[in-house]
Amino acid sequence: MKNNPSLKGLLIALVAFVGAFGIYFFFLAKKNYYVVDNPTPKTFYYKINNKGEGIISAGQTVSIDLEKGKNNIKVYDQNKKLLYDSAFEVNKLRGMINLAHQDYYINEQYYGYNLKKDSLLLALDKTVIDGKMYYGGAKHFNKLYTEDFYYNVDEEYDRLIKNIQKVESRTKIFRKQDYLNYYNEYYKF
Repeated sequence: MKNNPSLKGLLIALVAFVGAFGIYFFFLAKKNYYVVDNPTPKTFYYKINNKGEGIISAGQTVSIDLEKGKNNIKVYDQNKKLLYDSAFEVNKLRGMINLAHQDYYINEQYYGYNLKKDSLLLALDKTVIDGKMYYGGAKHFNKLYTEDFYYNVDEEYDRLIKNIQKVESRTKIFRKQDYLNYYNEYYKF
């Protein structure tokens, strides 16, 4: 076989292409999953779609499998007494079940080059938590199920700016106390 530079270039390009996709899918790709979260000091038992029983302890977040479309859930207290039987609709690739109907906040974080976050924050809506005003327009949530976020309760925001040419935003769901801690650490007024 002759020394063919075109063939070598093609093979090198293919290896680089496959390597880049491998790195992306194994290390960089965001995993899509659903969770059940319990920020309370109580333990709950639950059954989703009449399948096996799950248990979630105090302060725990558990990954679960859900089907798109209608799902039902039965939630029991630590004595296995039925608390409620409910249904919810799954449409997206990630979501969170709030078994205890506790307070969560969905916050939108902005990224970009030369972003003036304090003036942007002041321009957004305000949220009142325990009688105190917080800037940034975080949305209050305390229902059974939500999927209106990008980062789940057990994930962190991106630390890197992906595209410095424009301003981008991502939403994350926080437990109430975690949101207050994040707000006080990230924003200095």
